[in-house]
Amino acid sequence: MSRNGTARTSTGGFIQQIKLDPASDTGRYPFTLPVVRHLTRRRELDLHPQVTFLVGDNGTGKSTLIEAAAVAAGFNAEGGTQSFRFATRASESSLGDHLIMRWGIRKPRTGFFLRAESFYNVATEIERLEVGHAYGGVPLHERSHGESFLDVMTHRFGPDGLYVLDEPEAALSVRGCLALITRIGDLTRQGCQFLIATHSPILLAVPGAQILQIDSDGEIDEVTYDEAEPVALTRGFLAQPEGFLRHLLEE
Repeated sequence: MSRNGTARTSTGGFIQQIKLDPASDTGRYPFTLPVVRHLTRRRELDLHPQVTFLVGDNGTGKSTLIEAAAVAAGFNAEGGTQSFRFATRASESSLGDHLIMRWGIRKPRTGFFLRAESFYNVATEIERLEVGHAYGGVPLHERSHGESFLDVMTHRFGPDGLYVLDEPEAALSVRGCLALITRIGDLTRQGCQFLIATHSPILLAVPGAQILQIDSDGEIDEVTYDEAEPVALTRGFLAQPEGFLRHLLEE
């Protein structure tokens, strides 16, 4: 739903809506997470046809939701393309098995699930499969964390793709975040759709993106760039760092 309560019509995206079958609630994790409880009450979560951001504080469940969406879309839980089927240590929740995806008319030609916490495992699998030529030709383990992220986005991400990213800024400098914004802009003009969980006020500046904010109670609301918590808190800190620090250290 949009901020005014009306449904958003998504004609260009691959995934138009995500919803959770209320009957699937087991009463155990991950259904105890506030954001999942909210989804059981909400009819659907409409996605932007190009870029949707999920934001929220640590523990709100945004990464759990992004992981579940990736799994429901057919990606390996640790990351990679839809053809990756390796498993290092199963740590994903069962939420992806219970999400219902409403797909549009178009189907993605390619895609990738990029998550910061398990990217090392993905890079190792790429080496094992001997497909490094598709990622720039330089072994990802021989690149810095940020460089390897940008290699994947530059060389492996292509037109008409579905890309699910979990906190990509974890590996990126400010310049790297700006480079990712440029890459997202290029790819959305080539028919791509992005679903991204992030804390970065820089990435949230992607023009025209939808920002869905998850609060501590699990409520999901669409907000503007200026209203997004990472933006508001960062602006406040940069405007008066001494005041913030004095308050925090005195506490």
